[in-house]
Amino acid sequence: MNKLKWIGLSLLFLSTIFSISCNDNDDENRTSTINVRMTDAPGDYDAVNVEVLDVMVKSDSNTDDNGWISIGTAIPQVYNLLDLTGGVNVLLADGAVIPSGNLGQIRLILGDDNTVEKGGVTYPLKTPSAQQSGLKLLVNTNLQPDFTYDFLLDFDVEKSIVVEAGGSGNFNLSPVIRVSSVANSGSVKGNVTTTPEGVQVLASVLVNGNVVSAYADATGNFQINGIPAGTYSVTLTPDATSGLSPKIIDNVVVVNGQATVVSPQVLP
Repeated sequence: MNKLKWIGLSLLFLSTIFSISCNDNDDENRTSTINVRMTDAPGDYDAVNVEVLDVMVKSDSNTDDNGWISIGTAIPQVYNLLDLTGGVNVLLADGAVIPSGNLGQIRLILGDDNTVEKGGVTYPLKTPSAQQSGLKLLVNTNLQPDFTYDFLLDFDVEKSIVVEAGGSGNFNLSPVIRVSSVANSGSVKGNVTTTPEGVQVLASVLVNGNVVSAYADATGNFQINGIPAGTYSVTLTPDATSGLSPKIIDNVVVVNGQATVVSPQVLP
């Protein structure tokens, strides 16, 4: 049974302009560009299929339903997140020129066609809260004119899929998502091979007391996203049952807006 790996979904917004009040009339027509990428942390499933209906944005952080603007694709589509590994991204919506100023929230609207596959059996994945109001994600970022911003949504599937008690076989989606801006963070990417071949490896970095990680894909490629600028140690941890020892890569320098490539690694 495959373990779910970090996934990349690229949400590139449709060209849409919504109103943001501005005290300086000279800045009213200035625009910024944003991209949003969704990445999934590992979970113990064969597949996780999610239907995306829409993407919405809002300039403030108020909890009411006023001010939301739809910028997503008009064609709903189901994505098997396990198909998107090793930094692969899928285009969900195209575009995103919006007025500069505050970006308060991003919202993902999910449909009904969501399933989980485990042990060769497919189970419905219930998303009641997501269907009613969408997945509201606080951003609270000031967009400067003529800049492009990438927002990374780290979707922790292992924590987000809840199995109902009592052996009912029901799975519920209670999203646990970490949001970071690529303009304010970078990434680490590389490749790791093992002897024997095929051992699953987790690449991780400790950021302000929190572990940010990504599993290597079937070819050994990995990419850890959402890391603020700084110098880090990257830990490569093989599956505990392999008998292999972890390896640490020290003095890895991360620059905001860039991907730092580490040299290929071998775990003997």
